[in-house]
Amino acid sequence: MLTARRQPCRFVFAALVHVPWQLTGVILLAWQCPTRLASMGFSRTQIYIAAGAGFLLLFVFFGYLSWLNSQPPVLSRSAESDPLSGVPNSISLNPLRDRSSERSATEFIRGLRDGKCDEQLAAWKKDYRKKYEAFVCGSEAQHPLIAWKLANWTDDPPRRYLEYRAKRLSAPGESDSSTGLFTLTLENQAGEWTVIKYAPLY
Repeated sequence: MLTARRQPCRFVFAALVHVPWQLTGVILLAWQCPTRLASMGFSRTQIYIAAGAGFLLLFVFFGYLSWLNSQPPVLSRSAESDPLSGVPNSISLNPLRDRSSERSATEFIRGLRDGKCDEQLAAWKKDYRKKYEAFVCGSEAQHPLIAWKLANWTDDPPRRYLEYRAKRLSAPGESDSSTGLFTLTLENQAGEWTVIKYAPLY
């Protein structure tokens, strides 16, 4: 932000949404020191127009924020999708969404990437998922995860399903890679998101 001070009025240039900096300066100066604008050759009508435009832009901006705040995490999904999995080719996420579940998911995924599969799935060894845990950790070791991107989001309270596109090495130490999908099922347990299922497609 560029700021210049002049006495007795303060003259500030600031960025507003989609407003050229020249017009922004006129708008802000109209709010803070209309007499100076008049002395610079601007008519009262021009001053009022500039100030009105500023108020209108702020109204639209905060209205847009209010609208986003009332929208779901996924604003839109592409009409095209993967024919096998049904995952949309692209999604538009709400920038104001609650990201707590994503943070829990990312922590889990990073553990898999860093070779801590046994630690991440330790609880699975104590119940019916024991054999599945061995299969998953063995597969993760054979096809190391190197990159991922959120591809879909579905809510079914108290559970949330996050689907990711994944990039994996074909084998440890090799440069060849392949792409696939995996789904994380998270459950909201006393306000904390916990991963309860990991379903990869290798």
